[in-house]
Amino acid sequence: MPNYILNTSRQMAKRHGREKRFKWYGRIAIFISIAFLIFMFSAIVFRGASAFQQTKISLDINFSEAIIDPTSSRDPEILKRANYKPVVLESLSNVIPGITDRRDRNRVYKLLSAGAVFDLGEQVASNPKLLGKSKSVWLLASSEVDLFMKGKIDSNISEDLRRLKDKDIEWIEILKSQGKIKKTFNTTLFGKGDSREPEMAGILGAAIGSFFSLLVCFLIAFPLGILTAVYLEEFAKKNFLTDFIEVNINNLAAVPSIVFGLLGLSIFLNFFNLPRSTPLVGGIVLALMTLPTIIIASRSILRSIPQSIRDAALGLGASKTQTTFHHVVPLAMPGMLTGTILGMARALGETAPLLMIGMVAFIVDIPKGVTDVATSLPVQIFLWADSPEKGFVERTSAAIIVLLVFLILMNLCAVYLRKRLERRW
Repeated sequence: MPNYILNTSRQMAKRHGREKRFKWYGRIAIFISIAFLIFMFSAIVFRGASAFQQTKISLDINFSEAIIDPTSSRDPEILKRANYKPVVLESLSNVIPGITDRRDRNRVYKLLSAGAVFDLGEQVASNPKLLGKSKSVWLLASSEVDLFMKGKIDSNISEDLRRLKDKDIEWIEILKSQGKIKKTFNTTLFGKGDSREPEMAGILGAAIGSFFSLLVCFLIAFPLGILTAVYLEEFAKKNFLTDFIEVNINNLAAVPSIVFGLLGLSIFLNFFNLPRSTPLVGGIVLALMTLPTIIIASRSILRSIPQSIRDAALGLGASKTQTTFHHVVPLAMPGMLTGTILGMARALGETAPLLMIGMVAFIVDIPKGVTDVATSLPVQIFLWADSPEKGFVERTSAAIIVLLVFLILMNLCAVYLRKRLERRW
């Protein structure tokens, strides 16, 4: 066989070998990436799954009118602020016998959450007919009791190394034997705002704050981004000014998000004196950060529309404006919506710009509008992760799970809209 044929065969064999190795490199890279994602999600779910349950203690409360409302005023505000500790201690003494020492009474009272008496006050204020009657009520347990019930406090380690003492564990076992303690679905996590106590902390306030911020962001970024992209792509002449604008839009897309936070701090707060730590300012800052992404994605979609569609419309007598808004933009709208939703998903997970405008404050109340003081879900996660309380560890992971679910839903929504509204040509 001639030498040139042998050389060609060797070269082809080497080429095929390189192609096979390259394919295996790609497969290994994909496998490693998927493995890291599975590991990350598994770690988050493992830590946060238990936060979707909370421990409650059942007590037969005697709503003594002489203690709760001695003046018989029936004023809801007085009933909310009444001293419910004596009636709770009386009920605990009936369930756990032998508690006579003052120190033991104070310690057994701490098995319950600090917010348990507030829950009782809300119940009595909403239903004053409870006064003078007895009723079985499920009350929130403290964070330490909750962690013990979930198996996150080891009773075998030294008593000095844990906040839950042996006597506390003995009382918990008594409650378990009587069926007075159980784990239920954590409605507090989804129904209340932030709190200093882990068992009372919820994400509702932060979630609504994120919703209002994204609403403001969408109302500003979507129309401005779409109109800017349409003008630059369909109407603007190619000259130095438009080239300068394009370069700056591309550069803004790569600017760190904290720079937009500094911009919001110096302009919107210090110059325009807009209310601090509100979804209004947060939404404006997120809109500025999202605008370049929407413009770039929208321009890319507009470029993908075949020129023949424009030529056909113009040939039938349509004006440039009619061609653009009656034919080109409707065909590009699914892709524009997809780019907008992906930009909003990025904005949902941002923390740095919101920290700069003060949305890091401890907010208990649920915001009712864009001008109310609020925080956001990523900032709430940041605050909980920085807390020394062990009970916030699982709540931090649970909030991350909720945030990831929102992000996945937004991405699925983008895919659905693209498939549902996409037109063929």
